[in-house]
Amino acid sequence: MSMVTISSLQRITASKLAEMLLVSANPPSSDATIAIVDVRDDDHIGGHIKSSLHFPSRSLDATMPTLLRKLADKEIVIFHCALSQQRGPSAAIRYIREKEAATAAVKRAAEEKEAKKEGNAAKQQQVYVLDRGFVGWQEVYGPDERLTEAYRKELWENGY
Repeated sequence: MSMVTISSLQRITASKLAEMLLVSANPPSSDATIAIVDVRDDDHIGGHIKSSLHFPSRSLDATMPTLLRKLADKEIVIFHCALSQQRGPSAAIRYIREKEAATAAVKRAAEEKEAKKEGNAAKQQQVYVLDRGFVGWQEVYGPDERLTEAYRKELWENGY
């Protein structure tokens, strides 16, 4: 089992994520290698990061198998909630542990086969948590329609 903890999770800044998203959008690609998972619940209002997947934290028990399938081919997966202090990091840890558990036997067999065939290891998926969550994101990138969808400035100005 993974030894990852909330304090050992990799973090990514909003500016780094924005840069990655803008680079991957030029030229636009249907084979995006980055996935952003928004685990906000009822607070998933006022906007979201463009192309993010909404998987509310309260329903992760039921939706984790779907999430694992959707993210299987992604090189980078970024989780966030409102502040990325509890739900986002917890979801990232859970995802990492479930992925490891679900793929342990398959991974060993695939690695053996790959090693025999090509002699090199497969690239490991990188999992991050967005620093300061969507609250921090919207402060800088909320109005930027290239990066944020359904942004409602008035909700954020009024102390949402």
